[in-house]
Amino acid sequence: QVQLVESGGGLVQNGGSLRLSCVTSGSIFRFNTMGWYRQAPGKQRELVAGITSGGTTNYADSVKGRFTISRDNAKNTVSLQMNNLKPEDTAVYYCSAERMTSSGSTLHFWGRGTQVTVSS
Repeated sequence: QVQLVESGGGLVQNGGSLRLSCVTSGSIFRFNTMGWYRQAPGKQRELVAGITSGGTTNYADSVKGRFTISRDNAKNTVSLQMNNLKPEDTAVYYCSAERMTSSGSTLHFWGRGTQVTVSS
């Protein structure tokens, strides 16, 4: 069974920084893509940043230049460094992992989420 466990959320002031981490059960190489999503109250869940097994990254326009996603394969961990945080970054952040099956379908796994609150 796949488990994704997030840590690092909390309360920070406008302009501050936080680092989120997500540890996978078993090898991170099982997953084609790892990523971070977020969901604010009353809004849909949105992709924040993603990283492939080859290290290619992508970011939402709203976080480009402020957030950095990285992965440590030896520690089965994906991290999200968040700098210059803004109140609109307040949300529950979810770690995600995707794995393509031999039949071509995609399995999507989620962590339970960690709250990030940015005060103005």
